[in-house]
Amino acid sequence: MSATTTDSGLPVLANVARVRLSHPSRWVVAIVCLVGLALVVRAFALGQIEWAFVGRFLTAQAIITGFANTVLMTVLAMALGILLGLIAALMRLSANPVARVVAGAYIWFFRGTPVYLQLLLWFNLALIFPTMGIPGLWEARTVDVMTPFLAALLGLGVCQGAYTAEVIRAGITSVDAGQVEAAKAVGMTGPQVMRHVVLPQALRVITPPIGNEVIGMLKHTSLAAVISYNEIMHTASMIYFVNNRVIEMLIVCSIYYLATVTLLSIGQSWLERHLGRAARRTSGAAPVIQGEPA
Repeated sequence: MSATTTDSGLPVLANVARVRLSHPSRWVVAIVCLVGLALVVRAFALGQIEWAFVGRFLTAQAIITGFANTVLMTVLAMALGILLGLIAALMRLSANPVARVVAGAYIWFFRGTPVYLQLLLWFNLALIFPTMGIPGLWEARTVDVMTPFLAALLGLGVCQGAYTAEVIRAGITSVDAGQVEAAKAVGMTGPQVMRHVVLPQALRVITPPIGNEVIGMLKHTSLAAVISYNEIMHTASMIYFVNNRVIEMLIVCSIYYLATVTLLSIGQSWLERHLGRAARRTSGAAPVIQGEPA
């Protein structure tokens, strides 16, 4: 900011001073935050934490394997959740009353019960169904089929589908009904309208909440430790039960989670910008109607 001068040639800094003093509360808040951050850093630096132990187990094979299982479960459970969510959302919007009731019941039950409870239900399914399969064709003991991996996948993925269904349904209903009518007017069938008109536009709306759900799923996989699925938290707990380095192992897990969430957040931001640019290019293009020149 350039300073003005008076008749005597002296600079007038009133505007600068006014800018600096106009929001003193901001300086107070900033100082309080910096002091609080410094105290937290000092506490961890002086605490009885074996940082060498943290560094050693950060690259331990057992921890890396557990983290790989965490990422694998996140990807598979989210894929299952998105698939079930899309089906349930389309059923909720269907003109078939039976489909709407079934989808509504599915969403009601799995959103109304905790993930922890659902994991235990799937894992202990053998208590009420000793065998499973198709009589005369294929049968197996439920305890052999319902492994910790499968129970975790079903518990996390099926529950996720109930939440994703509402996200997708909201995205679909956000599309202007006039565009649907215009697409049908040029001869598109219902599935074609959904595939080429509705879902591409709904994708821009549902991407942010789905991105948040992916991050949430990464953390929810830690609940699978209750059924002995070998993800990173279960692996860390097995280690600190032996060496009693509880905080150090939890710090190792925190580093892995924070690094992964950071990468996922960056990817989500990039995807949102990409979809935003694509939408602006599409909206700026002149519409082409079949049979008429562009």
